[in-house]
Amino acid sequence: MEEFERRAMTWLEGNYDQETKMQVLQLRNSDPAGLEDAFYKNLEFGTGGLRGIMGVGTNRMNKYTVGMATQGLANYILSRSGVEDPKVCVSYDSRNNSKEFARITAEVLSANGIHVYLFDNIRPTPEMSYAVRLKGAVAGVMITASHNPKEYNGYKVSWSDGGQVTSPVDKEIVEEVAKITDPSQVKFTSDKKCGGIEHMGAEVDEKYLNDLLSLSLSPEACEKHNDIKIVYTPLHGCGVRLVPEILRRKGFTNIIHVPEQDVSDGNFPTVVSPNPEEAAALNLALEKAEETSADIVMGTDPDADRMGIAVRDNEGKMVLLNGNQTASILTYYILTRRKELGTLHPGAYVVKTIVTTELISDICKGFGVPVYNVLTGFKYIAEVVKRHEKDGGEFICGGEESYGFNVGQFVRDKDAPVSCMMVAECAAWAASQGLSLYQLLQKIYKQFGYRKEGLVSVVRKGISGAQEIQNIMSSLRNNPPAELCGSPVVKVIDYLDTDKTGQPKSNVLQFFDEDGDVVSVRPSGTEPKIKFYFGAKGDDADAKIAALKSQFCD
Repeated sequence: MEEFERRAMTWLEGNYDQETKMQVLQLRNSDPAGLEDAFYKNLEFGTGGLRGIMGVGTNRMNKYTVGMATQGLANYILSRSGVEDPKVCVSYDSRNNSKEFARITAEVLSANGIHVYLFDNIRPTPEMSYAVRLKGAVAGVMITASHNPKEYNGYKVSWSDGGQVTSPVDKEIVEEVAKITDPSQVKFTSDKKCGGIEHMGAEVDEKYLNDLLSLSLSPEACEKHNDIKIVYTPLHGCGVRLVPEILRRKGFTNIIHVPEQDVSDGNFPTVVSPNPEEAAALNLALEKAEETSADIVMGTDPDADRMGIAVRDNEGKMVLLNGNQTASILTYYILTRRKELGTLHPGAYVVKTIVTTELISDICKGFGVPVYNVLTGFKYIAEVVKRHEKDGGEFICGGEESYGFNVGQFVRDKDAPVSCMMVAECAAWAASQGLSLYQLLQKIYKQFGYRKEGLVSVVRKGISGAQEIQNIMSSLRNNPPAELCGSPVVKVIDYLDTDKTGQPKSNVLQFFDEDGDVVSVRPSGTEPKIKFYFGAKGDDADAKIAALKSQFCD
């Protein structure tokens, strides 16, 4: 008998509910390949938590794998967090089973004597981050698979600052979760001390929205141009609860919905993928924009931490902006207004990830504001904020190329509601100068230099694929390119060398040339692919991107 078959038999013969056993039996009888995939390994609890396909089996997101992960988290909190009366905030998005997984998470934590604050309905990931600090919790759990397809769900852990867990806490939690090898170790029901489950809802919404609104920089412009037409879609996710509300409270009166996508539905019936990075996800919103002659389109992913936008170009055509462009516009706007208002104080800073456009660095340099570069992942941005909080530093804003952005220190994760508010406010401010958002972007390019970015993901599956990816990285380390697009390479950064980078060790390489172009290469941590990030500077940047793709990927 194969190992996966033995694992399946333990589920058929063990202390699992009848419905689960019937589903395992059905897999065994009708889908042997599906049975193998469901049981050939344990779903790995990584440094960010769990993420996987939903279903029965050790390699799936289900009530038992969620319960086991939560028991490991509870054991860590109780034995190693150093908190005497621990509290944990739990939230969930609109995905299938998210509410059920959140309930199980809350009940297991409570059965371990941990007080739980559980949101009464779907809420954005950034609001969960906000709630952790508001409630003085030691941790937060968000049930979400972000922008993954409908078959997936996930379990994301944040720590007491509201940011996703980082080293050493992340690795220590992983160790505790790994010790839970069977559901019999999980306190699914309380037989001893119970921590209690307290629901939270509208009162947290109010505090969250009011704090975000306090970050506003141009109230007069918003009042003057409150009739800007904004099409907004939550892509069937939880942004529907708060994004339109914050825009209305900011004074905008022309918020146009996409009714089919206001429905919170984990099957995401109107899109192939609920990912605002993918142009097709915003098709219905773009159609609505043409129908209503709207100025801006905004779309958020299912857990409302990331945002994509479209604006009208000089010919009146709707064009999608990528994450680099949106982050650059917002950084420029916020720094400009803070300088005009006299609130750009010493100690203020911006943070971006290393694969995000260097245009942000150029903008910050122009304003005399430090910019910190961190590894890919918003948790590293939150880590910088936490570190500088102690010395009085002020986080202005920060972002990443993958459509995540945040403003201010209330939230320690990507925050689509505040990003949507700031995009609308920036559009009103630009309108007061006779500019559209598209024209504002051209103004930024003219002042700081035109930049173009590109991304290529090369998929290499299986053991041979993993070896090929490793060979690519080894070759680039041993024989780095001497030039990029004819310009000499003047700097190479290897993020395995922590002594030189000052960053956590990561398998990433970066090459910088004399002209300001940059290429970053990193294998994906979750998928069988290697990613090439290209950034080019100059009037010929578009041609350079094509040349760089050819140089590295052909």
